[in-house]
Amino acid sequence: MRTARPLALAAVALFALTACGTSSTTADTPDKTPPSPAAGASTPAAPTASASTSPSAEVPEKLQFTAETVDGKPFEGSTLAGKDVVLWFWAPWCGECRREAPHVAAVQAATKNEAVFVGVAGLGQSADMRAFVKDYKVSAFTHIADLNGTVWKRFGVIQQPAYAFVDDSGKVDVVRGELGEKALAAKVAELTGN
Repeated sequence: MRTARPLALAAVALFALTACGTSSTTADTPDKTPPSPAAGASTPAAPTASASTSPSAEVPEKLQFTAETVDGKPFEGSTLAGKDVVLWFWAPWCGECRREAPHVAAVQAATKNEAVFVGVAGLGQSADMRAFVKDYKVSAFTHIADLNGTVWKRFGVIQQPAYAFVDDSGKVDVVRGELGEKALAAKVAELTGN
């Protein structure tokens, strides 16, 4: 009897530990495995939950992803819940993205307290992504390295540049192609209600 009780307790503890590591994702949920780490240039810290975001706010499905920034820091899409967000999808070799970069930087600088900007770099190598961020002066906001295309797929983006405007309620509006500074500023004003 003395041996049975410790074995039963061990089995209960093992079951509890195993259950904590499981996920309740469904078959149609994209892979949430973070891309491989990248080292090098630094970018601003990933957005974190703020006082304006309710801790009990529901995280929209589109924002339920895990990634890494272009410099290898962890990034949780859930930190964007309850905020007005502009996701800019770009590739380091893309000529249109290079033309669009100054417009994105200008609008982000003008509206930085109204919307959170996040670059979603794909279709390239981490070193090239870091170089793009530095060379095109878009380091004022976070950029994630979507090396396996998980975030692009989540938002239905198949080419760059593209934008996903996510309002504080979780509604998503994806716009494909270049916008230019005026059109981007108008979309951000529409997103934030300003």
